[in-house]
This record gives sequence, C-alpha cells and structure tokens, in this order.
Amino acid sequence: MGGTSGIEQARKTAEALAHSPGFGNEHSSEAVPGALPHGRNSPQRAPLGLYAEQLSGSAFTEPRAHNRRSWLYRIRPSAAHPPFVRIDNGAVRTAPFTESVADPNRLRWDPLPEPAPGTDFLAGLWTLGGNGDVTQRTGMAVHLYHANTAMTDRVFSDSDGELLIVPERGGLLLRTELGLLRAYPGHIALIPRGVRFRVELLDDSARGYVCENYGQPFTLPDLGPIGANGLANARDFLAPVAAYEDEDRPVQVINKFCGNLWAATYDHSPLDVVAWHGNHTPYVYDLHRFNVIGSISYDHPDPSIFTVLTSPSDTPGLAGVDFVVFAPRWLVGEDTFRPPYFHRNVMSEYMGLIEGAYDAKTAGKGGFVPGGGSLHNMMSAHGPDRETFDRASAAELKPQKIDDGLAFMFETRWPVTATGQAATADHLQRGYDDVWQGLERNFRP
Repeated sequence: MGGTSGIEQARKTAEALAHSPGFGNEHSSEAVPGALPHGRNSPQRAPLGLYAEQLSGSAFTEPRAHNRRSWLYRIRPSAAHPPFVRIDNGAVRTAPFTESVADPNRLRWDPLPEPAPGTDFLAGLWTLGGNGDVTQRTGMAVHLYHANTAMTDRVFSDSDGELLIVPERGGLLLRTELGLLRAYPGHIALIPRGVRFRVELLDDSARGYVCENYGQPFTLPDLGPIGANGLANARDFLAPVAAYEDEDRPVQVINKFCGNLWAATYDHSPLDVVAWHGNHTPYVYDLHRFNVIGSISYDHPDPSIFTVLTSPSDTPGLAGVDFVVFAPRWLVGEDTFRPPYFHRNVMSEYMGLIEGAYDAKTAGKGGFVPGGGSLHNMMSAHGPDRETFDRASAAELKPQKIDDGLAFMFETRWPVTATGQAATADHLQRGYDDVWQGLERNFRP
C-alpha cells in the first residue's frame, strides 16, 4: 500500500482504532466473538478452528512479576513456513560493535538526509551505534529511520530485542500480530521482542529514532519517595485490540536474528491472530501525558527524575538503558541555574529532539535540531553551551514555562560505540566542540 490513496486509507484506519489501556496488564481481546477459549489456554480443539500458540518474551521460570508471555489464537500456526535465508543487512548493525572504537569525544549529528524514493521503514533503518552483545542479551543499539513508503507485502520481527520507536516527523500505523496502533510525533511505540509487525505511513514521509533493547524488557521505574503516583502513568499506555488479516498471498517475513536479517516468503499473511490474551504486547504512549516531577525550591534535579521506561540490569539502579523525556514543565527554582548543569556521568547519553528546541542547546542550522542527536559517552564533560550559560546566568528568576520543545534521552550503563557509517557520516557535525568555546574565566579571588 503506497501513494496518496494508501496514506488516506491508513489515516482512516488509524482514526478508528480502539485500545486496551494499562502497562503490564493481562490484556485480553478477540476480533471475533468466541475466539478466546475459556478456562484453559490450549484446549484439545481451539475455538473456531484456530491454532493456539504461546509467544514467550521471558523464560518460563522467571518470577511472575517479570514474566512476559501472550497466548495467540491464529488462523495458521507460526511454525508453518519455509526456511529462512540470509538477506542483505542494509544499514542495520548489531552489537558487539567492532568496526570502530569507542570515542570519548562529544559527537552530534544533523538529521538523516531524505530517503531515496520507495524507502520503507525497514529499508530506512540506519544504525548509529550501541553496546553490549546481542548473543548474550545485554546492551542496546541506537537506530534512526526515514521512510517515504509503506511496508507492502513484507513483515518484520526482531529476535534480538524489543524496539522503542520515537517518531519525530510523520505518523505511523503499526500493524502487529496483536492488533493495530498509531504513533504520531510526540508518541512512542514499544514493539516487544519477536512480535511481527508492518509499518504504514500516515503522512508522505516519516522520520524518527529507535532504541533496540537487547536486555531485560522495558518497565516502568520504581517511584520510591515520590510515592504511588507520578512520571508515566500505567493507564496512559495503550495496547492494541485484536485485528487480523486472512489473506492468501505471498508475504516476505524478515527476522533480525543475532545481528543479521533473514527472510522467508510465506504464502499467507502472518498477521492472522484472531484473539489473544497476555502481557507480552505492543504499546503506544503519548509523551505529553508524562507527569513531570521537579524542584519547587532550588537546584535542578538529576535527569533520572524524567525516566519514562527503564530496562533493569543485574545491578539495582543501574539500567541497561533508560528512556528519559524532557517534557513541558515549569521552572521555579530560586537562586538556581535552571538549565541542566555541567556534568560528567558514568552513564552514556544519546539525546534526540522531537520538536522545538532544548533548553540547554542552541537550535538552528548546525545546532541541536529535530531529527538530529548528540552522543556524550561516559565521563565526557558536557552541559549547556556558552550561549545558554550566558543567558541563564543573567536571567530574571521568575516562574518560567518550558513548553516549546520535546527532547528525549537513551541513557545506558556502557559506552556507545558509533558505527563506521555514523563516525564518517556527512551529517556528523565536525565542529560540535565549538559550542563550549568562549566560556571565559570569571574567577575573582
């Protein structure tokens, strides 16, 4: 499905979608009444002649609170397919990243250039870098995407990790095994490990960011002293309701497995789940609903206070990757330098911009712009640029609403090694260090 007529049809479909709210819930949905069995998961004969299949996103024996699985009731079992064969990886790369060395320098990129005609979401994936080892299910990767056509007659799944999609330009219609979701700029979409999906466009083109999380699935962070409420509310995450395709036509199914792309041509659409129940499910979330917690006395809080989702590691409090959003908020701190402070961090930070400007970086050509991104690896000194420092140091400290931008951060426990294509890209900003020039000596003994 492509062209103007395809976009219009996708928009009509997106506008009519229903959802099931709640992060981590045991959701239950059927597109045809009676498709879900009652009282058991795998009856001798599943209702309506369907096949029962469990999709496990965690080991069977993981604690109940961490266990991710869904039962799918589908027209054909997933096992009914021909062999997969290797295909070209395009611009997709996977950990361990060995084609270049980890760089302590601060790096910043302009947005990806416009894609060639006929580029869909998968063909438009471009890996910036990452860390860990996908075969050990540790670490993460940062990808960007640009697309100007829908995925037609092909479906993608990622055996290596879950995909956190952050649209920056253009809306997406995500057709998944468990149903349909729409994601506009300012939203995020979370596709669990192994879930098949197809991406259609709601606008002429689409661009954005993807965090591929090899480690433990994203979850909501603990709130600790904040209490029972705040940050991202579970009820604002929307899961799909069952919707299926019953089509006998060739469909290319592409699987990312241990860093390589493999493909098989099915004689039917694998998006044929008529009913399902469980908690291994896709979600969308509107970042504008994030309940920002901040200082109402003095000092700028650590950015961890803006965590939307976290992938825990084996060390409490040390995330494999955090997803952090800098959403609209009020600044009221007294005698406080209000933008993010200068700092060096044991964590590594990739930062992107969805809309507007970020309060610690200068926007405009050659600056930090929507679709671009910056990488500050562990212990790299960074903070507000000179222009921002001068302005904030002299500002009148009256209550200030920050509502002209939406930025985010992928923060990870290990250094991010840039891919060869990212380290030599034409859109890499060669003069990024210059933004801190002119921070003069002000010391007066």
